[in-house]
Amino acid sequence: MIFETLKPQVISIVSDNKIPLNERLLDVCKLLETSIDYYNWVGFYFRNGDKEELILGPYVGAPTDHTVIPFGKGICGQVAISNENFVIPDVSAQDNYIACSITVKAEIVVPIFVNRNNIGQIDIDSNTPDPFTEDDERFLEFVCAEIAKEML
Repeated sequence: MIFETLKPQVISIVSDNKIPLNERLLDVCKLLETSIDYYNWVGFYFRNGDKEELILGPYVGAPTDHTVIPFGKGICGQVAISNENFVIPDVSAQDNYIACSITVKAEIVVPIFVNRNNIGQIDIDSNTPDPFTEDDERFLEFVCAEIAKEML
């Protein structure tokens, strides 16, 4: 399975302390977007200090106007509050969805925890309806855990 072949590459990218963290995060985005055909936008959002808002971090894909997201708004904002993965098979069925592009059909957001605090998340949009499985969730949890190790 593709996820098993990507795990060592994720570890290699994330653990290379000679490269600034934001560059490593961008490299993770590039790896995922180019390796998984239904990952069409891959990016990170991080909590903005003590404010209840998320700030866009490194990403690949179409440009977005959503560089600041208040907690509770959209899928990312909901994950900032719930501390749980959120998988949306059909974004058009979501009332609290922030549309980034008319081509997006599905979204998955997985939080990043450091010392049990939700400090950010990985956000993936897909132009394919209902593409995400439990395997995607487990893989993205792995990616987030590897990133969290670098943020301790």
